[in-house]
Amino acid sequence: MKPKAIALLMAVLLLGGCDDKPEEEKGFAGLADDAASYAQVTPDKRWSFPEDHGPHNDFRIEWWYITANLTNADGESFGVQWTLFRNALPRSANVESSDQGWSNRNLWMGHAAVTSSDEHYAAERYARGGVGQAGVTFAPFSAWIDNWTLSSQSTTDDPLASMQLTAQDPKFAYNLHLTASKPLVLQGKQGFSQKSEQGQASYYYSQPFFQAEGSIEIDGKAYQVSGPAWLDREWSSQPLTENQTGWDWFSLHLNDGSELMLYRMRQKEGAPYLTGTWIGADGSTQLLKAGDIELEPQDTTDVDGRDMPTQWSVKIPAKGLDISVEALNTQAWMDLQIPYWEGPVTVSGSQKGVGYLEMTGY
Repeated sequence: MKPKAIALLMAVLLLGGCDDKPEEEKGFAGLADDAASYAQVTPDKRWSFPEDHGPHNDFRIEWWYITANLTNADGESFGVQWTLFRNALPRSANVESSDQGWSNRNLWMGHAAVTSSDEHYAAERYARGGVGQAGVTFAPFSAWIDNWTLSSQSTTDDPLASMQLTAQDPKFAYNLHLTASKPLVLQGKQGFSQKSEQGQASYYYSQPFFQAEGSIEIDGKAYQVSGPAWLDREWSSQPLTENQTGWDWFSLHLNDGSELMLYRMRQKEGAPYLTGTWIGADGSTQLLKAGDIELEPQDTTDVDGRDMPTQWSVKIPAKGLDISVEALNTQAWMDLQIPYWEGPVTVSGSQKGVGYLEMTGY
């Protein structure tokens, strides 16, 4: 799951043009704030593609997220992240709503990063909706902020079958072609992804079967790379409770062709809320509940003055899975307006593989 839209709350302050002092945030980064004026997530959604690849403006938060685990011909490992966030300002009864110009209620933010075993660079971009600087269209599919783009190149009915991903910053750049021959995956219960026992949830789907190929550049040095990639799509209006302090999220590509998504929502009181999805090599899915998963930190690293768990034990006994998940670069700190840890990981144990880990709220 990808609730990094926390950082959009900073965008609200930077771009919202509001002089009033904001109310105290509830829950982690305000994601438990009252959402009565927005559309609500319910278990009975009827999915429609390609329309659901596009924006859902009646919901408060939404994101389009790509990670890729890449290697070059010399066997060097790299990670790439690209995320576009949309955040909707509250509707005002006194102001006429419009999708045009500065009356548009959407705020946009982009995050991009490149990681190697010894370097990690991250950058962010901000934009206001309605002025063309950022946005998403579903026909044809295109998501962009400034010159960072995720766009479909597909000639089929599936816009995710072929995509181009680009980002540029002074210290890094990438240009990757993504292809997928298997259908996307609905997370949770048919795309209804619960985040707490109280019922908070998001709509959530993934395309975990991408293969990426192209080039990356770090500190002026270019590399030709390839490897598996993962797309996440989520939207919601109130995904967390006031008691939840942050999360640990995993997306793993296993060598037998299976994929695994896990997350735990840490809480001020009580055990974390833990769930996930086992994705078979054929694209079939199985919802994982807390009793199906054993997830424990194994080692920590000092990261920007924070004690971060950068090695984990993951066990799914019913699947015979007993693995260690370890950061490629323990210092993959996203030192942005709202900082968090995100970077590539390697898998060893009963299976080998690669993936991505995100940790917030530490």
